[in-house]
Amino acid sequence: MSSQLPATIKEIREKYGPIKNVNAYFKKNLSALNKVALWITEHVGSMGFFIIIFIWTVLWLSWNTLAPAEMRFDPFPGFVLWLFISNVIQIFLMPLIMIGQNIQSAHADVRAQSDFDINTKAEAEIEAILEHLDNQNKLILEILNRLEKKEN
Repeated sequence: MSSQLPATIKEIREKYGPIKNVNAYFKKNLSALNKVALWITEHVGSMGFFIIIFIWTVLWLSWNTLAPAEMRFDPFPGFVLWLFISNVIQIFLMPLIMIGQNIQSAHADVRAQSDFDINTKAEAEIEAILEHLDNQNKLILEILNRLEKKEN
């Protein structure tokens, strides 16, 4: 029998503590500006938003170049304004999207650390269980050996 007893479940729980929901903790600690940046990143960084902007741009430019002249609401030099506005939108959205991606990356790092902590705790628990099983096997073999000696 080994001289060092395996860790008990109670000792493992005391050492590693309870499992925490890092997603809830992370969301709770976001500032209002970070929440806005995440919302923009999640919505602007979607195919739906891209399709809406693409369709709007195609419709705008098509109507103002192909429609009868009296029905165009933004004739020739006007669509240049739309291109300018779309560039301004891009200039403002790029930093917001990058901020949102940085926040999401920090969240991913926190989740990865939590996963590592849980895996470490699970490994310690599994090791304790294996140690207990090994000790039980040794004790069972000792009992069998004693029984065999008594029979002989």
